[in-house]
Amino acid sequence: MSTADDHIAYVADKPRDLPSADELRARIPGWGSDLDLADRPSVPKLSREAGSATGAHWIRPEQQPGADGRERSIEHAHVTPVFGTAQPLSGLAGIVKRYAYRRFSEGRLAHWMLLVLGDRLDVATHRVTDALRGRPDRIIQETGIAAERADSPVGARLGSSRRDWRHGVLDPVVTMWPYLLIGGVAVWVVRRARR
Repeated sequence: MSTADDHIAYVADKPRDLPSADELRARIPGWGSDLDLADRPSVPKLSREAGSATGAHWIRPEQQPGADGRERSIEHAHVTPVFGTAQPLSGLAGIVKRYAYRRFSEGRLAHWMLLVLGDRLDVATHRVTDALRGRPDRIIQETGIAAERADSPVGARLGSSRRDWRHGVLDPVVTMWPYLLIGGVAVWVVRRARR
């Protein structure tokens, strides 16, 4: 009869009767084939002199103009020779993103959370500027609510086959928070002006 301990994948104490490397090599075909550095396929490319033996070469490209002031990770000494310029940082989102690159390592959660915050600020800024230019988002069409009318939207959301119902509760909040924020600011401004 098996016990609960028989099904534990990892145990605190290592087993005492570990097979030797020779026993494993005899029992498992190819075991330990990468232990010898001479047998590893990747080792030649790791050596500095490998370029002449393999024919591989690297000539650093000329630095693209405009590298000064570009955002880069603090782990890197310089910007890559070629970089994208299609989406320059601007506004409050740009300030937040530049701070994330200047202050935090890519290994820190704060770096990535600030970049996400910068993206959200960028989206909110564009939604406001688009609305002020007379091209507001078409919420009903872009969220797919109109398409759900024909296919039993309530049944589809509450059906037993639906596993992500918790996510569905958050969808309106994620989609509508900029509008709620704008509405709240508008109400605050109107109340302030009336006083």
